[in-house]
Amino acid sequence: MSPVATRFPVRVYYEDTDHSGAVYHANYLRYMERAREHLLGPDALATLWHREGLGFVVYRANLAFKAPAIFGDTLEVRTAVTVESAWRLSFQQDVHRQSDGKLLVAGQIELACVRDGSLVEVPAAVRSAVLTS
Repeated sequence: MSPVATRFPVRVYYEDTDHSGAVYHANYLRYMERAREHLLGPDALATLWHREGLGFVVYRANLAFKAPAIFGDTLEVRTAVTVESAWRLSFQQDVHRQSDGKLLVAGQIELACVRDGSLVEVPAAVRSAVLTS
């Protein structure tokens, strides 16, 4: 993973787990989404949506599951961002258990910027903000 831009803590609740007591696989995507939203800023994202009609959609997601997290764990989503093109941002997002630093899930998520369902360029202010976080 490239240099870490952010570290976002996540607590594993009972509702996050499956019948085996491990975090249900799809919940890692939720944790990563929260970390990305934190990085971009919820207020800034809302402003982009309400004032400019801009949003971000997942273009590609690739996850590799290394080990399970369990109920009660505190996790850390480590996120580094690169600009893939004028239209896409790429987030390397790795989920580690805080207590031992063990890598649990390695993720690569690409977002595309859209307006009214059409691809548009990522605003310069957003590119700048995520690259300097």
